[in-house]
Amino acid sequence: MIKPRTPPGVLELLPREQVAFQRMLDTIRRTFEAYGFLPVETPVFELSDVLLTKTGGETERQVYFAQSTGALEKGDPGRPEMALRFDLTVPLARYVAEHEHDLAFPFRRYQMQRVYRGERAQRGRFREFYQCDIDVIGKDTLSPRFEAEVPAVINAVFEALGIGEFTIQLNHRKLLRGFFAGQGISDEAQPLVLREIDKLDKRGEEAVRATLVGEAFGLAPEVADRLLEFSRVRSSGHDDALAKLDALGAGTPLFEEGRDELRALLGMLNAMGVPGSRYAINLSIARGLDYYTGMVYETTLDAHPEIGSICSGGRYDDLASHYTKSKLPGVGISIGLTRLFWQLREAGLVGTAESTVHALVVLLDDEGLDHALALSQRLRAAGLNVETQMEPRKLAKQLQYADRAGIRFVVIRGGDEAARGVVAVKDLRRGEQFEVAEDELGSTLRVELEQLRAHGA
Repeated sequence: MIKPRTPPGVLELLPREQVAFQRMLDTIRRTFEAYGFLPVETPVFELSDVLLTKTGGETERQVYFAQSTGALEKGDPGRPEMALRFDLTVPLARYVAEHEHDLAFPFRRYQMQRVYRGERAQRGRFREFYQCDIDVIGKDTLSPRFEAEVPAVINAVFEALGIGEFTIQLNHRKLLRGFFAGQGISDEAQPLVLREIDKLDKRGEEAVRATLVGEAFGLAPEVADRLLEFSRVRSSGHDDALAKLDALGAGTPLFEEGRDELRALLGMLNAMGVPGSRYAINLSIARGLDYYTGMVYETTLDAHPEIGSICSGGRYDDLASHYTKSKLPGVGISIGLTRLFWQLREAGLVGTAESTVHALVVLLDDEGLDHALALSQRLRAAGLNVETQMEPRKLAKQLQYADRAGIRFVVIRGGDEAARGVVAVKDLRRGEQFEVAEDELGSTLRVELEQLRAHGA
């Protein structure tokens, strides 16, 4: 007999945990749609030559290839034809390039699907996980104003999820590149310096400074000090963010362009009513090195900084250069929901949820089956999710089952209730029981559920 076990690097949930996870997905989906994003789904696998536009490197070492048993039996040489997607960005690039002439631009899409990476099996790292992405893709050009809309979406998502206070940390790659150029750092060296600056949280200032002034980079000590001073800039509140930008002093034309776009972003966030406590300038954020070209975002939970970024992204200039000659600039963000859910569960911020079943209709004896089935159908017609007990058991056993399954309301009709034309309803969460006329049961339970939703109970 084979021992049942899940492969390492996957998150398999029990039903009431899955309900909690699904509700997070539903909340994110509703929020994305509220901001005018349209759903897209792409196949779980792509053609290998489409997915892997570059050979070698860390990405290809983490890719799962898909091969049929027939191909294996034939011993086909070479790389398998199919590979599982490792993110949602490459499939998006292929999708936009392939359907370019059928899409309306700017193209606003959201995508919430699983992706696959050959991560080393360890706690909190997943080989299969959900990503929840939005992107706005332009044709030839895309206004920086779309970069300002994205933090408003981030704010709305995490406000709706209700997982605690958070901060959307903002930086601009033009500001970074312009500042680096002003310090005499060449275009070729900038990505390498950015890579080191991006390690500040992990290595600390002393180690990063030592590397910058060491043989590999050879920066003058005063230049390294100015880089570190620049990376320490943080803001708290809307007015402070503007003041911190003003205090940076004059810079190169590219620096000034980045600063102007950041100021405009702050103004739009203020106009959209995003609280100033929800966003901050953080000039240490690099993100994506060569990939991102404009605004970049990192979102963290204020009370749980150890969780790290819960949503990140930024502006890029050319999404699909490997697949089309068209210039397709865009801006997007991604929420790694599986890892976030796992971390929130470990921190005690999310757990199990009530069942999606609103009520259980009990069965006390075989003679009551037809009535129980008919009553359940009437409740479903009233818009309720209902489970019917199909075999009679002791009432205590049925109540115990409902409690364990997370079903809140239990509908009971014994001989006494039948004689009076009523049913008893037990609210397992409150530990209370009340009676209601049978023909009013559906409307009564709906009112109860609406009141519970209104009070967050």
